[in-house]
Amino acid sequence: MEFRDYYKTLGVERGASQAEIKSAYRKLARKHHPDVNPNNKDAETRFKQINEAYQVLSDAAKRKKYDELGADWERGTTEEEMRRRYGWSGGAPGGGGYGPGETVGGGGGGFSDFFEQFFGGLGGGFSGRGGGGRAPRGFGGYDVTEEPPRGRDIDAAVEVPLRDAVRGAKMRIALNAEDGCTNCGGTGVVAREERRGKMRVVRAAEPCPVCHGRGTLPAHRSLEVTIPPGVVDGTRMRLKGQGGKGPRPEFNGDLFLTVRLRPDRVFSVSGRDLRCDLPVWDYEAALGAEITVPTLDGRVSLKIPSGSQTGRVMRLRGRGLPGRGKEAAGDLLYELKVLAPTDMTDEERKLMQEFAERRQQRVVPDPRADLMRE
Repeated sequence: MEFRDYYKTLGVERGASQAEIKSAYRKLARKHHPDVNPNNKDAETRFKQINEAYQVLSDAAKRKKYDELGADWERGTTEEEMRRRYGWSGGAPGGGGYGPGETVGGGGGGFSDFFEQFFGGLGGGFSGRGGGGRAPRGFGGYDVTEEPPRGRDIDAAVEVPLRDAVRGAKMRIALNAEDGCTNCGGTGVVAREERRGKMRVVRAAEPCPVCHGRGTLPAHRSLEVTIPPGVVDGTRMRLKGQGGKGPRPEFNGDLFLTVRLRPDRVFSVSGRDLRCDLPVWDYEAALGAEITVPTLDGRVSLKIPSGSQTGRVMRLRGRGLPGRGKEAAGDLLYELKVLAPTDMTDEERKLMQEFAERRQQRVVPDPRADLMRE
């Protein structure tokens, strides 16, 4: 692309103020506007050149770079500007590299085309908390003066038996991770560059042959984790540094582990409360009884009041899941299920018959009376 002197295009001095640049632009734009010069190709070309010059000189950052680099202002740029402009955007890997001495961008595409091909089109790279990629650091590594890219955070789940959720336990889990590629420093690109003062000029670049431009490599490992007492279903634990590996251990990603409580044969969970369906015989419910019931840490005695019915709930306070932090411990709730005997002996059946007849003689209320009302 032919170099154009933007100051000359607008007819201003290099030290012109923004007000002078704006005034010159407006004057020239009115003069060469296509509406004022219909079917005039020269005026149309001149109008485009004026707009191009104004867009660069009216932007303080672009103007500074133009003043510093001149004809190379679009092909050479500072590392800070490259990171700002050419971040990861996801997509499929782009084409091949560039040979030594070639201007990046090749056939007139310019510097931005090169980065669109390699850095805009490569979906890998170490990621931050939000899961997105990070811009290349030094194109094939990272600048030691900057913070290196972090490894990827990992989300995983672990199924915990209910009794381990109460007591706490150590468990071993399998992880599928994405570790940063050490060959390219997580950028997905291997590049050769040279410095010119504060500017870096890329002379050759191509997708990393190890990670194929992704910036990460799949990894499989196991990890022993400590489950603290009192976790509930959905508890989310952060294990710092146990995620995807970064270039150094202090830059590893984190593991976010979600606890799922394994269904239990006896107890169900509601928040921190535990519930248990408790079968009792009809005579225990009628007469009252002291029976043995299970808890998560052994057996205890429970008194059943006389006259208890199915659905009645008995509560043992503080015997549910332990509290954590400011959360109080849950309760253990027993819901009574009254059972009638099905295997009575002849003598027991005779006694039950006598009992029923005596109840009838007393004219006790019909338990189904409400169902019969119109």
